[in-house]
Formats: sequence, structure tokens, C-alpha cells
Amino acid sequence: MTLQAKVLTVSDGVVSGHREDRSGQALAESLSRAGFEVVDQLQVADGIASVGEAVRRLTTNFEGLVVTTGGTGFSPRDLTPEGTLAVLDRQAPGLAEAMRGVNPLGRLSRGVAGTMGRSIVINTPGSPGGAVECLEAVVDVLPHALALLADQPTSH
Repeated sequence: MTLQAKVLTVSDGVVSGHREDRSGQALAESLSRAGFEVVDQLQVADGIASVGEAVRRLTTNFEGLVVTTGGTGFSPRDLTPEGTLAVLDRQAPGLAEAMRGVNPLGRLSRGVAGTMGRSIVINTPGSPGGAVECLEAVVDVLPHALALLADQPTSH
């Protein structure tokens, strides 16, 4: 099974050109090191509708991983979890819990994880280090989860 991934950066600053997309790039590099082919990277402004629409677009006819970065905290524009939940088919709370457990600041993350069609969607924080740290907390189980989602034979 070929492992493919897409990265969605959620940031008003990145979209407006006032900030560099360092976390999206860090995630793409980490995914590549983990054996994923990054086939798309997208940036959208913060907001429930913008995130939901982007997640829907990225998962349509796609079998793979979609990793978001940004918008998981407490500021008024941090609405990535709400936008993600609006479109997910099913939640995967174990993935979100594992990501929150890697760092004490993870307790402040409201990120969610789940499935949409044959894609897995995970929310990571907007800092490059936090995003990669959260991805690395779950990347070892994602190939197995993607195989199950694709209804492919697995070792169990």
C-alpha cells in the first residue's frame, strides 16, 4: 500500500502573507521521513467553514492521511476542531489523546482526529515543533489504520 498524505495549514497570517508556513513544511518533511508521499499542501484562513470545506476537498476521492496544523488552541479564531468535526464521518479519540499526551502543553490542544471516507484526518498545533511532535506520537499506527480503512488485509 502506498502511503499518501496531504497537509492543511490553517492560519490567517499565512494566508495573508504575513507569516511563513513553517509548520506545514515541518509536517511535510516529517511525513516524508515516515514513508508518506506528500501529494498536496494547502493553506486556508481560520474558521469553521474554511476548515470544513478544505478538509472535505482534500479527502474527496483520497485514500490517505490529512494532517492539519494550526487553530487548535484557545484564541477566538482557533476553530480547526469545530471545522473538522463538522465534516468527519467518525471520530478517532485515541489518536487525539495520544497526540495530547506527548507534551504538557498538549493539554491545551483541542485537536481532534477521525475518518472521512477512506481518509484519516488529524489536527496538530500551529507551532512547527508541536505539529511534528504530535504527528510522531501516532505515525507508527497510521499505516495499519489506513489499511483497515481501505479494507485491505492486515496482520490481525
